[in-house]
Order: sequence, then structure tokens, then C-alpha cells
Amino acid sequence: MKEKLLALQETALQELSQVENQQQLNDLRVKYLGKKGPLTEILRGMGALSAEERPVIGQVANDVRGAIEEVIEAKQAAFSEAETQGRLQAETIDVTLPGRPAAQGAVHPLSKIIQEIEDIFVGMGYTVAEGPEVEQDYYNFEALNLPKNHPARDMQDSFYITEEILMRTHTSPVQVRTMENMKGHAPVKIICPGRVYRRDDDDATHSHVFTQIEGLVIDRGIRMSDLKGTLLQFMQELFGPNTQIRMRPSFFPFTEPSAEVDVTCAMCGGSGCRVCKHSGWLEILGSGMVHPRVLEMAGYDPEEYSGFAFGLGVERIAMLKYDIEDIRHFYTNDLRFLKQFVHL
Repeated sequence: MKEKLLALQETALQELSQVENQQQLNDLRVKYLGKKGPLTEILRGMGALSAEERPVIGQVANDVRGAIEEVIEAKQAAFSEAETQGRLQAETIDVTLPGRPAAQGAVHPLSKIIQEIEDIFVGMGYTVAEGPEVEQDYYNFEALNLPKNHPARDMQDSFYITEEILMRTHTSPVQVRTMENMKGHAPVKIICPGRVYRRDDDDATHSHVFTQIEGLVIDRGIRMSDLKGTLLQFMQELFGPNTQIRMRPSFFPFTEPSAEVDVTCAMCGGSGCRVCKHSGWLEILGSGMVHPRVLEMAGYDPEEYSGFAFGLGVERIAMLKYDIEDIRHFYTNDLRFLKQFVHL
């Protein structure tokens, strides 16, 4: 039996020396050390041995098992180390490679226009004023000569939260609040940028939410010629020194007299093109002299003070300046559209 054990050890060690992978190692582990392996079969026959032989054969069997297990553990450690090194090699990060550049953001085209307009008017001595988008009916309508049930309110149908609270339809409430805060003192010279809301059906030229900038000047001796000169200077700064404007009579409840202002087409210089429908002119904003009733309600004596106001849509300016055909492009966050303005 001793010879069988030693022969088994020699055969097992010989086969283990030729193992090349983990699967072969596991197969040999089961073959020689498993419950049905030859070592177990030999040990089961120890009952036929004499009392003197059993300890000797038992010691030999343990030495054989130990020798086989030692080789198997050494092989197992070698395979594990090789696997670890292979994984480290496969997952190695080359820190000397250049990193992926971070995506660079840019100012939104509407924000660019707002900043440009603000810079022009600040250079003309104006200050920027802001106010709440959720507004009181009084400031949005009544203080602007639009009492309740006035038919002109239909032009600015809005989103109401209560009967007295609504989403503002223009930034004119900021003008009223500024005049109130001034308590009848002059001069007032402000522009008011911000989002406004109206119940319009969204299409290529209309949106239920858009951006507006309004201007207000109040002082002694303000005339219509001051308004025209201011708007001409503004348009030439924005669209170029050859730009001209024309004023057409219009109606706004909060100004009297009122005027729509057209500007020579920036695309064709006034010669006529598809953008201006071959007229050479583009309607750009509304304006007028502040209505005496509005001055009076804000605490100014209309016999002593006068003023002018104007309002323009930022989207309208951006569409004209960048030749954009659909206002909805500004709100869909399509990177293919926005990337055009990264380097402007």
C-alpha cells in the first residue's frame, strides 16, 4: 500500500507540473483529492491492515496528500497572480494621454441681445430696473390707464392667478413702481428687461412667454423729438450707422401721442428683400409720450413733467439681427441651433 501511495504521488505531481490553466488544476484537484479519487480509495483499504501498519501507512498517506495540496496551492497562487496582473494591464490608465476637453458653454443669443441693448442704453445714461414677473392687476393695467373692463386689455390677455394677481404682460409695471419710488422726483431714466407672458398661440412669430425691454424717461421739457433722437441713436448703435427710422401714428393706452417705429431693413439696407417683404422697412417697437393720466397716478404733475416710453421684443430684435425665421428656436434648447452663436 505504501508503494501505491508513493506511485500515486509521483503520477499526480507529474500531471500537476503540466497544468496550464485554472480549469485543468480544478480537474486534477477533484481527480486526486476528491471523494472518489484514488487516494480516498487507498485510505478506505486501511481497515485490512494490522495495528502496527496503520500508523505508518496513515503517515505516508498524509504526506502524499500534503505534497499534492502544496503543489495545487502553489499553482493556484500563480494563476491568481497572473490573472490579477492581466487585469491590471488591461485596466491601466495612461495618465500621460490628453484628457477629453470639457464642453464649452456660451451665452444664449437672447442674453447676448439683452446685454448689447443694456450696454447701449447704459452708455446713454440709463439705469437697469427690474421687477416681479407675478404682478398685481393695478400695476400691470390700472396704473397704466387701463381700468378694469377696458377693451384695450384684450390686446394683452394674460394668465391670471387670482382676479388681482397675474403674470405680467409687459415690463411697464416696473416703470410704474420706479415712478412711485421716486415720489414725484425727476429725472427718471431707466430700461426694464425681463420675461413677460400673454395668452398667445405659439407659432413662428408668437410665443406665450417672451422677453421685452422697455424704456422710460421723465423730466421737465421732454419732447417727442427727444424720443426720436434716442431711438435713432439706439438703432444705429445696434444695426449700424446707416440705419434710419420712421415713426407712424398708433395707439397705446399709456402713451399719447403714440407711434410705431420702423427701421431700415438690416438685411438689404432698405432696398427691399424677402425679410422686409420688399418694403425696405421693418416694424421694430412701439413708443410714445407718457400719458398725463399715467404721470398723475404715479405722483407727477403732468403740467410740470413730461416723458417718453418705448418697448421692444428682444426675440424680434434677435430674429432680425441673426436672420432667424422661427421664434421657437430660442426655447427648444437645440444645440445645433445654439452652437451657431458660440463665437458671436
